[in-house]
Amino acid sequence: MPMINQPSNQIKLTNVSTVRLKKGGKRFEIACYKNKVQEWRNGVEKNLDDVLQIGNVFMNVGKGEVAKSGDLKKAFGTDDRDTVAKEILSKGEVQVGDKEREHELVALRREIATLVAEKCVDPDSQTPYSVSIIEKAMNEIGYSVRPNKNAKSQVSECVRLLQLNSKLQIQRARMRIRVTFPATEVERLKPLVLESAEVVEREELGETWMGTLLIDPGQFRVVSDLLNKEVKGRGRLETLTFTATANT
Repeated sequence: MPMINQPSNQIKLTNVSTVRLKKGGKRFEIACYKNKVQEWRNGVEKNLDDVLQIGNVFMNVGKGEVAKSGDLKKAFGTDDRDTVAKEILSKGEVQVGDKEREHELVALRREIATLVAEKCVDPDSQTPYSVSIIEKAMNEIGYSVRPNKNAKSQVSECVRLLQLNSKLQIQRARMRIRVTFPATEVERLKPLVLESAEVVEREELGETWMGTLLIDPGQFRVVSDLLNKEVKGRGRLETLTFTATANT
């Protein structure tokens, strides 16, 4: 691997991710290109030179303090920098700078707000709120983003807190579906289907039972699996619209 000698106080790295590993009582760091660390760990990237910005192992990347050969041997059993770099890549912790962390939190917050806007509506107009309005409401209640969790997993809690603490009137959107199955199955199957319904808007009974229901979108799969299991090929499930119902 080519070595790049730079004055210890003049290392200027751009697009850098620092990976740190504490071993043998000391801290070791390598300077990597962003996104390449995960690609290496996933086995997508196999060329170490394409991962490392500088082919050295450091005690401190920012200060340009290169690790001594003796320290590497003591901690890793070798002073081969490729071998050490691979272990740090495999086991080390990716360091995130303050500006990058702030940027990631802003992006995560925006993603949560976008998902909330997609899933919720104004109960009066039954229309969605804009993402900016949701973000404003999140700020008003002091909603804290959890950086160690993805946006999708934080949506339900965000909606609950908005409903409890925000001045914004907000409701979860509900899916309107139409379920059809043979009338001969009504006594057995109808109670099971209605377990997934929040509102039964309409029922018709003839040769078939047909119901128009409002459900939580998460129940769509439940109803679909039920029909496939109980009346496979003789039942039908249609998505009609999304609408608003009472607060959850």
